[in-house]
Amino acid sequence: MSCSYVVTGAGRGVGRAIAERLAERGHVVALDRDVEALGWATSMPGVEGLAGDAADEQVLRSAVEDARAAGTLIGWVNNAAVFHDAAVHDTPAGEIVELIATNLALAVAGSAAAIRQFLADGTSGAIVNVSSHQAQRAVPGALP
Repeated sequence: MSCSYVVTGAGRGVGRAIAERLAERGHVVALDRDVEALGWATSMPGVEGLAGDAADEQVLRSAVEDARAAGTLIGWVNNAAVFHDAAVHDTPAGEIVELIATNLALAVAGSAAAIRQFLADGTSGAIVNVSSHQAQRAVPGALP
């Protein structure tokens, strides 16, 4: 059985490293907003770059379709994030809430896309939501 994975925020850094590692086990759809950052995927066997917004339902459907074309979707990594420094004492509350909602939408939309496919295929799968050290300790300016 061939298997496949989707990794969001896979253009660089942790997302790229995850995609490269998963490619040792199956086909990976590496999703990132930055098409240029996905250039590495063209020379990596088992990795297919897909440019788009990881919160966009249509982009996520394309990611699922690409992954399924290569094998059974068994894993999804929500690694995409949007970072902007913001502090509650000098940033309007609406901006902070919007940034939190943007990041939450990435994880919720990706998880929903994966779960829909797992249920449609009648298979189990794994979803991993990546966060940074900022979720565990206070970092000045990194409130959202």
